[in-house]
Order: sequence, then C-alpha cells, then structure tokens
Amino acid sequence: MVKAGRPRRALIFGRFQPFHKGHLAIVNWAINNGFDEIVFLVGMASENYTPRNPFTAGERIEMIRLSLRDEGYSLDKFITATIRTLETSIGSVYYVLSYVPRVDAILTRNPVISKIFEDAGIGVVEPPLFNRGEWRGERIRRLIAAGDPRWIETVTPSTAEFLLEIGAVERLRKSLSKD
Repeated sequence: MVKAGRPRRALIFGRFQPFHKGHLAIVNWAINNGFDEIVFLVGMASENYTPRNPFTAGERIEMIRLSLRDEGYSLDKFITATIRTLETSIGSVYYVLSYVPRVDAILTRNPVISKIFEDAGIGVVEPPLFNRGEWRGERIRRLIAAGDPRWIETVTPSTAEFLLEIGAVERLRKSLSKD
C-alpha cells in the first residue's frame, strides 16, 4: 500500500548492455500507467569488458541518463543504483532491496524474478513487449561489433554518440572475437 504523499515507485532491474529504446519504452509505459518514479538497478555491475557485459556500471548509468534526457524527462523522477553480480534466490531479493529506496513494484517479464519478488511481498507488473526483435541487448551488441549502422536506431541519439565516444565498436569487436 502506498502512503499518501509518497510517489508510486517502480523498480527496473537489468544489465542495460546497452540502455536501448526497449528500456525507454518500458519507462514511458510505466510513467503513463501510474508510476511517478522509476528506480533503475544496474545489475552485474562488477562485470564489464566481456562479450555479455561490455560496458561498465558507470557507462550504463550515463546511457540511462542520456536516454532519459533525450526523451525529455527531468531526471528528478529517476533513481539509479548498482549491484554486483549475484545468484537469483529469495534471499537475493532482500539483498537487492537493500540497495534501493522503497519500491511499490518491480517491472519484469522474467518468470524467475517475478516469482521471487512476489514471494517477498513485492508487487510484480509485467510490461508489454516493445519491438523485442529489434530492441534486444544481444542483437544490438552484435550489430555494434559488426559495425552495422542499424544499431544507431536502437538507442537514443545521445546514447549513440556516447557509445561512439567510448569506442564501443572496437571494444565489442575485441570482446566478441574472444568469445
């Protein structure tokens, strides 16, 4: 139950490798469906420069902020935190929740995450899929590594510029060639 005066807050827990238009579509959907604030929990923050997690936690936070600004949002509606790599269990829910302010619900389509958060008494809201064929982290990382310019359309303009600035194409090429 949300107390009067406290914003209705949703948790989005993900790796955001990279933060793309699918993530942004979930934010827009959540804001349009009664959530006042969004808490992003950047998972696997202790892993970077790998094929699955090429970007650092700081880079992912920067992509989130750039994308939100590109979308015209004031950043005061958003809270960002990071958490190291951990195994999924009911105990990890309490650990996860210790890293973020109070939330009313988690937005997820992952059945395991849904179950453990539900078992811990946290509301679970399943957002719709948004252009999953195009907006999927693994696909975007492969497009970037291949130098295929279609990846630029999967992220906001400022995020694309940022990814180019940090040498994402070369970084992903190198990490995927080791895969």
